[in-house]
Amino acid sequence: MRKKISIQDHSVHKVVIDLATSLGVDYEQTHHECCVRLPDEMGSGYVRSFQFDFGVGVVETDYLLNKEFRFELEKGTIHPLKVIFNRESSFFHGFEEGKELHEVRRLENTMVASTPTNNHIFKIPANVPICIFSLEINRKLFEEKIESFLPNMNTDLIDLFRDVNGIKQFYYKNYYSLEISKFISEFTECELTGFMRQVYLEGKAYEILTFQLKQYLDDLNEPDKRLILRQSTVESIQKATSIIRDEIESMDNVVNLAKRVGLNQNTLQNGFQQLYKTSVNEYIRNYRIEKAKEFLESSDLNITQITYKVGINSRSYFSKLFKKKYGVSPKQYLDQIRNQKDDSRSA
Repeated sequence: MRKKISIQDHSVHKVVIDLATSLGVDYEQTHHECCVRLPDEMGSGYVRSFQFDFGVGVVETDYLLNKEFRFELEKGTIHPLKVIFNRESSFFHGFEEGKELHEVRRLENTMVASTPTNNHIFKIPANVPICIFSLEINRKLFEEKIESFLPNMNTDLIDLFRDVNGIKQFYYKNYYSLEISKFISEFTECELTGFMRQVYLEGKAYEILTFQLKQYLDDLNEPDKRLILRQSTVESIQKATSIIRDEIESMDNVVNLAKRVGLNQNTLQNGFQQLYKTSVNEYIRNYRIEKAKEFLESSDLNITQITYKVGINSRSYFSKLFKKKYGVSPKQYLDQIRNQKDDSRSA
């Protein structure tokens, strides 16, 4: 976007309203929620805000941009404490123009507080899905909620929440937990309406904040004394997918796969659900059929050989799975491939 977009963030609804005004589009608003949909020339998707009591709010974004988008939040104001969770492709954040921006990768979160003389700068890449969940806390309003609990909190958190005028810059980043990911999904997928929706979403926002603060405190420990699995969990799950792809012909059971990557079976299964929206066995099954399709297209192996090559011991079962996924049997698909090759040779 070449047009400069001016956005204030002293309330979550103001973020949405200023964005809509700058883009010249309408926005939808109820008492507690506000939403703007991106115009076609910018891309597709939406930015939505949710306002709760005591200065707590959420900004949820889910969009795909046609061009890289860079914007700054307005200087000279007290910015809320932002707890940002990245659910999809990487984006970049910084505090000052001309300084290096920090990459926030998929499944990472960052807690950031900017001073009135600094800023929040965001760079959002184009042509990749962007899905960000930002918990925003106006610390001046939140002080009433948390004041009686502060004396018993960690000194770093006391300093962070007592900074109601936002005079200190704060930055923290790490991978967030699978529990937080689950709470965010429950928040964004809520189908309740009216009063029950508002109460449910506010409760989820506080669950997310609670688990985030527990994670922050856990990160203050030495690595070998941390109790909450985050980056190591994600890396172990990615290692499991590599093992599946490299050893699909002789793939072992889920229990042994979990042991090989240093996780228990439940953690591995939950991780696959969060990362790939599927169980481990479903992931293995889907990859076997995708790999079989590649063999049909590019090898001279017959169907029986391909069946065993992808770790399936029954040709009839293989045919059933293949037809369910692609709508034709392996034999029909192979005939189609051969006919296409014959047509290309005779052309």
